[in-house]
Amino acid sequence: MEILRYAAFSPTPDGGNPAGVVLDARGIDDATMLATAAAIGFSETAFVTPAADGHLDIRYFSPRDEVPFCGHATIATAVAYADRHGAGELRLRTKAGPVTVATEVDSSGATTATLVAVPPRTVGLPEADLTALLAALRWRAEDLDPALPPRVAYAGAWHPIIAASTRARLADLDYDMAALGRLMREKDWTTIDLVWREDAMIFHARNPFPPGGVVEDPATGAAAAAFGGYLRELDLVPTPATITVHQGRDMGRPGVITVTIPAAADSGIHVTGTAVQL
Repeated sequence: MEILRYAAFSPTPDGGNPAGVVLDARGIDDATMLATAAAIGFSETAFVTPAADGHLDIRYFSPRDEVPFCGHATIATAVAYADRHGAGELRLRTKAGPVTVATEVDSSGATTATLVAVPPRTVGLPEADLTALLAALRWRAEDLDPALPPRVAYAGAWHPIIAASTRARLADLDYDMAALGRLMREKDWTTIDLVWREDAMIFHARNPFPPGGVVEDPATGAAAAAFGGYLRELDLVPTPATITVHQGRDMGRPGVITVTIPAAADSGIHVTGTAVQL
């Protein structure tokens, strides 16, 4: 198979989140996909199978397991596809549901992709789960921002939203990987979305991902989509709105995720970013 490597949510190879991309995965079985993702070593690798109806069936594998949806690998796949076949709209079938993604090329030649995730929703985070999560993170209750209450948010995959009261708290990531991984596997959480609000429309995020065998995901589009749904459902931003999520700075791989939040409660969240081939 031909394996491409792209960094998503960054215009340069040294930023954003690297993803593997296989644009033609016909005839590749699950075990080979998982082994390939493990060999590549990125947080996700996307495997695309063209379908007769014009859709693209897409699957996402971390080094350890398959996940239902991955935002940064979707952005990387769309840009890789545009590099080969020209910009336009793709209709993807993911295990989480249908996702559309559109690409365009600007005057500088850079390609930008915008995905529309499946409709988001949130559920409460039980007190016992929050206590266990904070213990695994080595955070205290007073480290939380009361203006952004803990919830579990979904836009293709489940992510607890945990807001830090200070940028310093977000920067100091030193968690119990084994304990957090056990809790996340038990609760079917894909990553933990740790966020800090710089101002009304600018946020910073970090995403531990121990179930995938990754300490931290540098830029997480699925979590950003879920976070956009969380902000809308809890009326934490006026909608329609466009927010900016900065991620990866603490890892030395800065990335920028643009999240557009439509006003309609049943509409999908839009996630936009660039990608560049490694």
